Order: sequence, then structure tokens, then C-alpha cells
Amino acid sequence: MRNSPATAVSSMPSAADHTKWLESLSPWPEEFGLDRMRELLRELGDPQRAFPSIHVVGWAERIRVGGAEADLDFALARVRVAAQKLGATQFEALTAAALAEFAAADVDVAVVEAGLGGRHDATNVLDAPVVVLTNVSLEHTDVLGGTREAIAAEKLAVLGGEGFAVLGEPEWEEQARAAGAKGVVVTGNSNLALALAAVETFLGHPVDPAAAEDVQVPGRMERISDRPLEIWDGAHNLAGVGWLLARLPARRYVVVASILTDKDADAMLAALSVLGDQIVVATSSNPRALSAGDLGARAARFFPVVNVVEEPADAVGAAREAAGEEGAVLVTGSLYLLADLAAVRPPTPVPWRP
Repeated sequence: MRNSPATAVSSMPSAADHTKWLESLSPWPEEFGLDRMRELLRELGDPQRAFPSIHVVGWAERIRVGGAEADLDFALARVRVAAQKLGATQFEALTAAALAEFAAADVDVAVVEAGLGGRHDATNVLDAPVVVLTNVSLEHTDVLGGTREAIAAEKLAVLGGEGFAVLGEPEWEEQARAAGAKGVVVTGNSNLALALAAVETFLGHPVDPAAAEDVQVPGRMERISDRPLEIWDGAHNLAGVGWLLARLPARRYVVVASILTDKDADAMLAALSVLGDQIVVATSSNPRALSAGDLGARAARFFPVVNVVEEPADAVGAAREAAGEEGAVLVTGSLYLLADLAAVRPPTPVPWRP
């Protein structure tokens, strides 16, 4: 490890307290911008300069090094004093902790996912040699703009003059070049195709995709059980639901859902209604979650049978009972919902079989 400001941990509260501190921070800034994030990183010795990064414009949340989860409390301890001094938001503190952890571990390359858009996102402090734009949907329009073109421009603003753009949708190639992309690679919009193209662009030579065959991402088409068939997927907007519907096994499902207030809940529910007649609605722990009662009232327009169960774990239990051993359950609508189900998550998901 390096001996730098990024690796030093000040005398601070107990480790468990750091996570509580992070949870206490506001997830939203009063005003979007990068000044506070840049100042925070300067306080930490600019750890983001210690490694190249593949900047993924999408969505992601935890810190992993070498394939294993980092010690989150220890990572937060590195940044807490500086973050409190500057009034950092939750995402700024977490991003700084990740970058400092990567520098401390002397990583060769980091994959960093943006939180919201790109231009003013806390992750836009990196001179990323590769930027991945998976897809563009109408989300956070109050901040990013009311059209897909405007949102794409906000996401592609992370490109620098030396960065390559890897795109899952060909329509953004012209905008990527206008934003300063050194080169543009257009590939398929599957996660594997995008990951493979990003790695090959970064390394400059082909790689064998076989290494990714057994990769399973929690909360992404995650098969929890076979009896009943139970699948968890954190599709949190209409585009995510559309992606999911095209890939689910052909069954009739009892759906379990919680959806945030800033999503198009009605459109998501309408799309999910093709899967079956029953839905169990819950309220995730996120403050922006629709109440189970409100979501249930909306769901009644699309599902003949609506069961309102406030607690997520109880909602899943009710869905399993309704489905029976021969039935199928889909848990979806929000990654926060899946996070709330940690207590009932099996230690090892059921593998997908050909």
C-alpha cells in the first residue's frame, strides 16, 4: 500500500459509527456541481490520480477491490473528517471513500459508475480513458432534461479529449464525438457486450469472454429458488422493466414491487401486469418510496388481485404463499427493495441452467 494522505485514517469514532454517519447524510445536494467534490479529493491527496478508471454511466453502489467487498467503515474513516468539514453529500462521501480505497489498494484500473447523469455527478473528477454509456431513458428529467438527447448530453459530458466512448445505442455516436471522444465503439446493449467492449478498448486487444460466463450480479435476474421459481431484479424504471420482461422465463408470476416516487410507477405497473394477475406491493426503506397504500391504489388499475403488505420481507412471504411451490414469484421495482430483503436472501442463489 502507498503512504499517502489517502491511506491515513484519523482518530475517529468506532468503525460501526461510520456507516451510520454515511446514512445520516443527505443524498441530494442543495445545488449540483463539482466544486465541493474536487475540494474533498484535494483534502485527501487526490487519490483519483493514482489509477485509470472505466467510467460507467449507469448505475451502481458498493466498493469492491480485487473481486471482494472493501471494508466500508475503514474506507469511510479515511474521508469522514474532510467530508464533514466540507458538508459533503452522501454520494460525494461514498465516492471519495471508493477512490481513496482504490488508491490505497494500488489498483491497476477502477470501474466507477455514475450516480446521476454525468456532467455534475461526483464521479466526474476522473480523466477516464474509457467511458461506457449503456442506454438513455427518460429519468430524472427535472435535473437532466426532458428529452433523451438532453440526457445523453449530460451523461456524455464526462468525456475528455483523451477518452474513448463505448456505446450500447448507436444513436449517440455523433454526440459522443461532439463531446470530445477520442474514438467511439458501438456494440450490443447487453451488459456482457458492453463490458467486453470496454475492456478490449482499454487494453487495446481482444479478450476471451469465457471469464464472464459464470458472473452473477446480485439483484440482476437473480434466481433465488426453484420451488417456487423466484427471481429478484432491481429494475427501477420503465426501461429496466422492458429489459427484464424480454428475458424472464415464460411463466405466470405473482409480482412483488416497491417503486420510488420519482419513477413512472403507472407505466411500470402496466408493463409488469402482463406477467400475471396478482401483485403484492410493499414500501422500501428509502424515503422516496411510494407508500404501499398509494402503490396498491395505482396497481389496482392493472392487476385484478392486489395485496398491500407494508414490510418487504412479509410481502415476499405473502407472494410465495400465493404462488405455491409450482408457481413463480418476481420481486422487482427498486434496488432498495432488494436491499431490504437481505435477511431473507439465501447465501447462494440458484444457478441458471441451460
